[in-house]
Amino acid sequence: VQQQEITILQLVPAQLRMILNEDKLEECRSLKRVYCGGEALGTDLVEAFYRRLAGAKLYNLYGPTEATIDATCHECHPGTDGGAAPIGKPVSNTQVYVLDEQMKLLPVGVRGELYIGGAGLARGYLNRPELTADRFVPNPFSKLTGERLYRTGDQVQWREDGALQFFSRLDHQVKVRGFRIELGEIESVLKTIQGIQQAVVIVREDVPGDAQIVSYVVADAPEQLEEFALRQHLKDRLPEYMIPSAFVALDKLPLTPNGKLDRSALPAPNHNQTGEYAAPRDADEEIVCGIFADVLKRERVGREDSFFELGGHSLVATQVISRLRTAFDIELSLRTLFEFPTVAGLAARVREKRSEASEAPLPPVQKASREASLRFSRTRAA
Repeated sequence: VQQQEITILQLVPAQLRMILNEDKLEECRSLKRVYCGGEALGTDLVEAFYRRLAGAKLYNLYGPTEATIDATCHECHPGTDGGAAPIGKPVSNTQVYVLDEQMKLLPVGVRGELYIGGAGLARGYLNRPELTADRFVPNPFSKLTGERLYRTGDQVQWREDGALQFFSRLDHQVKVRGFRIELGEIESVLKTIQGIQQAVVIVREDVPGDAQIVSYVVADAPEQLEEFALRQHLKDRLPEYMIPSAFVALDKLPLTPNGKLDRSALPAPNHNQTGEYAAPRDADEEIVCGIFADVLKRERVGREDSFFELGGHSLVATQVISRLRTAFDIELSLRTLFEFPTVAGLAARVREKRSEASEAPLPPVQKASREASLRFSRTRAA
């Protein structure tokens, strides 16, 4: 932002939270507008934004891919109540409706499902006519033949000021770091593992602002609950952003008195239990251990601990790379952390990188051209 004098920036809230923790954010004076979208924007972030970037404006965007993409917009202001910022009013050429189960319009203050219409609607889902017919429905409020509305599955209500307030999904679909995820899809893949009796996947936010996917599994035998094997099985079948940050083994799932799953009784994962603690062996490993513990908010991290098995993910990984760059004065790519996720492996790569830098030959000094020399002399004389 500083180097390129960027004026407009768009982020998901998880990225905004990271940027708001940067030391030199106030020096990004070129910023005029910052747009946030992809998941709920907490008013705590709105307050923090205006404390750090008083000269810029923050906007909350909302919209599913099926509406390509942003359907509503809200200019955020400091001094708002807790919870999530409103998602605002529809953008140009877009219509939004809050409807009940009979697709009847709901008044201000009554929660219902959000439907979207207008020029941005997609045609449907490729090769999935049944799903297209279920989600893209005829528009009962239009006189034009063929007009449709998209059923978002999002629960909202109108506010007195004419803005929409988002509350939750009406199904088990979630958004984590801007990615739309069906938790049931992760559960289905887990249940294909031999010996797994039951599997439940939820999103937890035990650390404010750090939403993580957590899986709970019940198996025939303890050896079938080995985290590395579970994680590898999912990696072979799901994208990286759908891999749970933690796997919790249970003897049985907690149930309510009427026999349904009690999601509120599922225990928080203990990321600190990563096997026997192995202390760092040198200064490099000690620094990497400290960085892992700091960004992941762990009491301590051992040399054999893996960043991702401790609950790390791609967004937090960028913080690790940034701190390594500062601590060791070397350039590392984000891929490095995926290739060397343990403290010992990453510290060894840091040493290799440092050695490569020290052995690199100095770049040759280019002689200035006669024309450049003359131009410099004339400038000095002037």
